[in-house]
Amino acid sequence: MSDSATVLRREITATRIPQGEALTLPQGTPVIITQALGGSYTVVVPSEAGLYRIDAEYADALGKEKPAGASGQPTETGPVTEERVWEVLKTCYDPEIPVNIVDLGLVYNLQIEQAAQGAKVAVQMTLTAAGCGMGPVIAREAQQKISQLSGVADADVQVVWDPPWSPDKISEEGKKKLGMG
Repeated sequence: MSDSATVLRREITATRIPQGEALTLPQGTPVIITQALGGSYTVVVPSEAGLYRIDAEYADALGKEKPAGASGQPTETGPVTEERVWEVLKTCYDPEIPVNIVDLGLVYNLQIEQAAQGAKVAVQMTLTAAGCGMGPVIAREAQQKISQLSGVADADVQVVWDPPWSPDKISEEGKKKLGMG
């Protein structure tokens, strides 16, 4: 996506990258959208000289339509399968890298336990760098998106550090997007 300048149409909460801290940006704040993937936006705020992530729930403040599922309601129906969960995880992005967390090789383990009250989904993922403050933000987004799948009773996403991530874990598709292959 090419950079797109706009002004916030209402007050929002954004997340500072890479620290992961939340802060309020007032209505009228000029922003430049640098990435719009998976329903979230990465923006530069020139007045703050910083990079921020804006969640899908605030898309209207950027003059964009909220994506399906931003309301917190289930987006799909049918049995909870690994395929459906992997597809949802492919809509989660590191706000600094235009490749989803699956193709970056950040998701290490996915388990689904079917139960009478609904499926329990457990995911273990890592980050490209241990000191990244965005880890909880990315994990929370993955958890929320999995929870929105019809039939999911519980979703648990844990950030782990073993084994350590390395670029060789990036999929061929991810390498192409990053110009590595």
